[in-house]
Amino acid sequence: MAEYLFLFMAALVIASAFWVVFSPNLIHSAVSLLFTLFGTAGLYVFLYADFIAATQIVIYVGGILVLIIFGVMLTSKIDSPSIASSSANQFIGGMGAFAIFVMQVAVIFNTPWNIGSEQSRDATVGSIGKLLLTDYLLPFEIISILLLAALMGAALLSRRN
Repeated sequence: MAEYLFLFMAALVIASAFWVVFSPNLIHSAVSLLFTLFGTAGLYVFLYADFIAATQIVIYVGGILVLIIFGVMLTSKIDSPSIASSSANQFIGGMGAFAIFVMQVAVIFNTPWNIGSEQSRDATVGSIGKLLLTDYLLPFEIISILLLAALMGAALLSRRN
């Protein structure tokens, strides 16, 4: 049963990520991004990374996705949220994406995966918090500056001239 649920989550992530990229409507693309991010959180749950799954939902779904939707809805520079356009670079980009996909599949099938018993889950919220404020303080602060820049960009987009 768990295998079928995993396959469903993986298919949901792949299909919704595909629709994020190829949807001609920005709102549909943002809703598809919502399903992609929730599916990714579900995959984290399968890896017994509950804290990372909750962080994925709180930060990306609760913060970044809401900023994207507000930026699209409140901007006065976009009359209709349609991004349908054709470009000569789509073929080159598609070939590059396909090449990266082939490399990822080759790495997945050529990696000797360690299949064994369940790993210990000693990482608690307290130990993760201690690591964030000691060993990983610099990346944590860089991410906070990135989120601040995203918030300022959304505020700048929603401002009328």
